[in-house]
Amino acid sequence: MKKTAWIVSSAAVVAAAVAGCAALPAGGSGNLDQETQHMLLTGFHAHGIAKMDRITDIDDTVKACNAADIAGKPLDEATAKRIEAENLKTIQWPSDGKFLGDWKAGEKIAQSGRGQTWSDKAGAPAGGNCYNCHQITKEEISFGTLGPSLYHYGKLRGVTDPNSAAAKPVVEYTWGKIWNAKAYNACSNMPRSGHMGNLTEGQIRDIMALLLDPHSPVNQ
Repeated sequence: MKKTAWIVSSAAVVAAAVAGCAALPAGGSGNLDQETQHMLLTGFHAHGIAKMDRITDIDDTVKACNAADIAGKPLDEATAKRIEAENLKTIQWPSDGKFLGDWKAGEKIAQSGRGQTWSDKAGAPAGGNCYNCHQITKEEISFGTLGPSLYHYGKLRGVTDPNSAAAKPVVEYTWGKIWNAKAYNACSNMPRSGHMGNLTEGQIRDIMALLLDPHSPVNQ
């Protein structure tokens, strides 16, 4: 299971555990946070490359968003802006200044949900799993709708030449969003693909090309 998927799953488990603990008979510690943490640590175990850090090493951003989700209300504006500013600082821009790679490779990455499960080898390339939340091309017959459609992503934003000065704001935003979505939406459900190491810089370049290259099927 991917690192980001573990975090989302952990949030769901925490929410369910808290709800369950509320109905437990007396005799527990009385501290729901401690009881929930105990349930997570005893209910999961390391297997292959899937280590327990996926449960234990959750940063302050995810903790704040999980707490807001459990409470059933959004983060206050000041906290959300602070989290976004902190995550914006983590974005690593292309080391050679090149934002776009090969859209054909990007399409394969976007349509792949493999990688980072207990049965995968360490260091094996992971897929982007983009199709699970987004429509990518008009040929698709099955895709997720948790995120907006990406069909005509570049075309709708007027990107005819991704290397032009006019396209720079869109290009940089798109890179940043893929690298760390929480820099733009504090509690975004989108994986922080670059920040969490789910995708390499080269893979992100290829997905960028899929979204912004005028010749990509996304923009046809």
